[in-house]
Amino acid sequence: MFRTLNNARFWDRAARKYAAGSISDMAGYDRTLERTRDYLKDTDVAFEFGCGTGTTALRLAPSVAQIAATDISSEMIAIVREKVAVEGVSNVSFDVATPDDLPWPDETYNAALGFNVLHLLDEREAALKSVHRILKPGGLFISKTPCLNEMSSIVRFGVPVMQLFGKAPYVAFFSAEELEREVAAAGFEIIERGRHGSGRKDPRLFLVARKR
Repeated sequence: MFRTLNNARFWDRAARKYAAGSISDMAGYDRTLERTRDYLKDTDVAFEFGCGTGTTALRLAPSVAQIAATDISSEMIAIVREKVAVEGVSNVSFDVATPDDLPWPDETYNAALGFNVLHLLDEREAALKSVHRILKPGGLFISKTPCLNEMSSIVRFGVPVMQLFGKAPYVAFFSAEELEREVAAAGFEIIERGRHGSGRKDPRLFLVARKR
């Protein structure tokens, strides 16, 4: 809980700068969105955790009946609510919540989304179990996650130094194979895996997993 509070404070401080930034690989991001849409139906009720400033939820909202999105940062949620007020999207809701303790009954959603967030969770096993719990039987968990063990030594050694000075949040280092084992252990069957980056090597693993 203490680490979660520290992470929330970090993202609260970083939220406005994060919102002002741009997506570094827009083509790869668009490929992820397009592949995600292929699995969504206009009758689906979906949710996203770690939604940040809501860009992805708002982009995917036309593909589903309803989407609920959460983040641990109240400042991130405040920013996305500003976006909703401007864009007038009516089928998306945004709330502050931690992914290991999602505030919905069992078997509520058809699809769960978690993009660029699993490596930031210190309670990843609990979060995956929580996602599994609120999905309907056969529901889909769609994620994209940087597997930092595949990144350069500069990242692997630089992040702990940045954390010492409060310049980085909690970050977990794991391989794609380790992440797949965790998702499977939480009760999912992986039905698609991919890499959508435009570069020669992409450490961000895209997974589609069905609730068993």
